Amino acid sequence: MVVGVDGSGRTHRLDQLAAAAKLPVVRIAGPAGSDVDLDAVVPGEALLLVDDAHLLDDAVLTKLTAAARRGVAITITRRPTVDRPALAELDAAASDQGQVEQLGPLDDEALGALIATATGQPPSAEQLAAVRAASAGHPAVAVAVAGAPAGDSPPALVAAVQRRLAKFVVPTANLARVLALRLDLDDGVLAAATGASTTELVAAIRTLRDCGLLEPGTERMIPAVAQAILAELPPAHRRQLHDAVARALVDSGGDPVVAASQLSAAKARTAAAAEVYRAAADRLRFTDPAAAISWYDDALDAGADPSTVAAGRAEAAALLGQPIDVDSVAVAGPDATRIALAAGAVAAQQGRAARAAEALLAAGPPGPVLAVPALVATGRLAEARAAAAGDGPVALRRFAEAALAFGEPVVAVPLLIEAAEAVEATPPALVLPDTPHALGAVVGVCAGDAATAEDLLDRALATGAGGPVATDRHRTLLAWVRMRTGRYDTAVAELRRLTGPALAGLPARERLLVAALSAGIARRSGDIARLRDAWSTAEPVLARRAVDLFQLEPLEELLVAAARLRQRQRIAPVLDSCEQLVDRIGRPVAWASAIGWIRLQVAVAGEDAEAATAAASGFPRTADLPPRQAAQATAADLWARALAGEVDPAAILDAADALAAAELPWEGSRLAGHAAIRTTDPAAARRLLERARELAEAQPAGAAAATGAAGSPYGGLSEREVEVARLVLAGRTYREIGGQLYLSPKTVEHHIARIRSKLGATSRAELLAALRRVLDDQALSD
Repeated sequence: MVVGVDGSGRTHRLDQLAAAAKLPVVRIAGPAGSDVDLDAVVPGEALLLVDDAHLLDDAVLTKLTAAARRGVAITITRRPTVDRPALAELDAAASDQGQVEQLGPLDDEALGALIATATGQPPSAEQLAAVRAASAGHPAVAVAVAGAPAGDSPPALVAAVQRRLAKFVVPTANLARVLALRLDLDDGVLAAATGASTTELVAAIRTLRDCGLLEPGTERMIPAVAQAILAELPPAHRRQLHDAVARALVDSGGDPVVAASQLSAAKARTAAAAEVYRAAADRLRFTDPAAAISWYDDALDAGADPSTVAAGRAEAAALLGQPIDVDSVAVAGPDATRIALAAGAVAAQQGRAARAAEALLAAGPPGPVLAVPALVATGRLAEARAAAAGDGPVALRRFAEAALAFGEPVVAVPLLIEAAEAVEATPPALVLPDTPHALGAVVGVCAGDAATAEDLLDRALATGAGGPVATDRHRTLLAWVRMRTGRYDTAVAELRRLTGPALAGLPARERLLVAALSAGIARRSGDIARLRDAWSTAEPVLARRAVDLFQLEPLEELLVAAARLRQRQRIAPVLDSCEQLVDRIGRPVAWASAIGWIRLQVAVAGEDAEAATAAASGFPRTADLPPRQAAQATAADLWARALAGEVDPAAILDAADALAAAELPWEGSRLAGHAAIRTTDPAAARRLLERARELAEAQPAGAAAATGAAGSPYGGLSEREVEVARLVLAGRTYREIGGQLYLSPKTVEHHIARIRSKLGATSRAELLAALRRVLDDQALSD
């Protein structure tokens, strides 16, 4: 018995068996069999060859079964499906006489021989692979494909498919056309798209399989057959087919992204498909905005009304840091609010806090609540307090409350942590102009709390808070925080990443920060060429005068660069804008100190003792100054006096240590270095220079990292810190370590504090364990 789908070579195999037969052959085919008197056939005198037994009527099948039971030799061919009792009886009788042979896809050798016969020459490996992929190894399809130009539907195959479809009942023909789209649809969608019942669907799939239209063992259409089916469909019929599938996918309630992928694979461009594409884009706009933009484009290509995709597309574009056109499409109601919120976010990304505030205030809720950080940044505190009372999700209200506390960084930081946690727990379904993580990092640096700033930024990067555009912001801010605290590796890595198109694609707010990073690295490594490059990036951004309070610290690096490059005409307007902002918010200590520190550093860069004295006199002077601001105020006085030639070595050393403790080690090193070259006491100069060198080295990669050199192999410890670490492990006291290394006990204490910070040790036991691990690991690698 030979079993196989149509076109698999059943008749060819029967001919081979006839040629090899030792008995006379009697062929029987057709619904009524033949004129042969089956009752008269004597066992042993003939071999009955029955082709396409599934086509015979029941009476002939019954007679054939009786002959086989009498011992007449019989071989039959049939389709895989046994759908009638009479056929089942004959099948059993034929099986009892011999082996069942199942015809399947041709192997490479047989397929190659078939192609050679069809084309007159042996196929190449590429041709063999192409024919196999198109035909699934089905002989009849392979013959048609082999003789046709690549990519074309063979006319003979198209005609054969048309004849097949014409003979199918309606549900089967409909199913064939849907399966020709070669989509991965479940039974429910297939039934809905074809208008078939479950029973009809099962029967139709069986028929398509038996007719040799499906890939073996699957419910997927053979590729060349699918192409032939679609080739004969008029465009209108194909659009109807796409719409039927689209409606079935929507009605199934499944994932619209999966449905969109299915329709896109079929190149569906109909109204129903457009709705599916739009739904997929809406689903992805906050989690994968780049994919969402692509689906919105597909929806528009398929004929979607632009007003139905405008809001979602604006949100996705804003999350990618792309500009949006708020006037190109007329929308109203909630969609208009969504677009306005996205426009406000884009303005904030471009470093235009004032415009962002106006756009958000003009939008519906939660626009005013979202506007609070921008209002604060531009010094509009009364408006910020009023806006904070507006409606909005809890996470956004927490963010607004935290922004209002910015005047006291020590108070604001815990509130920003709480706001960041709320955003992580329940991400708002809108575009944030900024994240509490980013603002928390900026305020954390002002509070002298770099550890919290880093933690917030690490969490933002881990959770993807704020979307892709915020990822660049969080990365650059993290590099900034680490550079300010004397760790340059991250900044150098970011600057290497953000070059060319990557830098050009950043919003203006982040380009300004990258320029500040570059200027900071150049300043610390003495690289004037890099300083010029950083200035060329920052100058056009600064020329807009769109500065705000939360940009003050990065502005320091850029204005110092301007002073070093003698671009003084650019300094005064920016500083005046900053002063006006600080005045507008009542000159709170942290921000008044920040602007005073910028003026001091600009004066130091220009060797302007008079300007340095004026800057120092502007620092707040209260008994309860926070540690960072107190260290800056003291250092400012001593720096100004040193520039004027008055150096107090002991006070300078203490001030340098205080700056380092306030997480400004580079500034501490510069203060000691400037004083060293101005003192007339050689011994004091040596002490100051030694301290300047120690502070400059007291970071994982030191100044060498700023120029790309490798960092310390000892867990990021400097050479001096490794020396101190070895003596700590040896059980030496601070005084003993200082005596051996010619350092003061206070300097030793500072070194150990830095070592604790770098290794993450919170107790002496943890410190000793970490030191053993780091030093022992390096000893083994050496």
